[in-house]
Amino acid sequence: MTMNSQGSARKGTLLLLLISNLLFCQNVQPLPICPGGDCQTPLPELFDRVVMLSHYIHTLYTDMFIEFDKQYVQDREFIAKVINDCPTSSLATPEDKEQALKVPPEVLLNLILSLVQSSSDPLFQLITGVGGIQEAPDYILSRAKEIEEQNKRLLEGVEKIISQAYPEAKGNGIYFVWSQLPSLQGVDEESKILSLRNTIRCLRRDSHKVDNFLKVLRCQIAHQNNC
Repeated sequence: MTMNSQGSARKGTLLLLLISNLLFCQNVQPLPICPGGDCQTPLPELFDRVVMLSHYIHTLYTDMFIEFDKQYVQDREFIAKVINDCPTSSLATPEDKEQALKVPPEVLLNLILSLVQSSSDPLFQLITGVGGIQEAPDYILSRAKEIEEQNKRLLEGVEKIISQAYPEAKGNGIYFVWSQLPSLQGVDEESKILSLRNTIRCLRRDSHKVDNFLKVLRCQIAHQNNC
């Protein structure tokens, strides 16, 4: 990666965090998936709403991850202990947009569904774990709770897309169990922080995949543009 691309990436991340903070502080939320309880939203509009929501969730994860590191990660020795593997790493997913475009839409939808569904338990444990560590900043906990709430809406939106576009594919998602979650209840403070950081990192990684896959699907299914 060149210096220019690194600088652009940093600027992009800062812009996302600024937007996230503005939305969060002003209590501005993405459009509802089913306005007024009416779930007859046309597919292109439904995709737009779901993509906006998934992007919002990813910016919240990014914000929380950076703030968590500022608060608890003080040295490189600690970072070196971080577990690189994630529970959903065994789920075969496309590595980039080009690969995602080659995956049948109904398969990609179920990959998205699996990632969104599998984040529910670790999100709950994350909220419990963050609340149990010393001097836990309120803004980290509040963002975790906000993500949990928005993730429920995202799951609803993905299920609505499947029902409209590929009803025969409904129920084909794979639910992953996060095996390292019990370690969040450990008594050792450093181990607990290490597990929490890895949980946030993995959830952020999965949310980035969901965001990218949804954008590919929106292009393929809803708008039929040149992807």
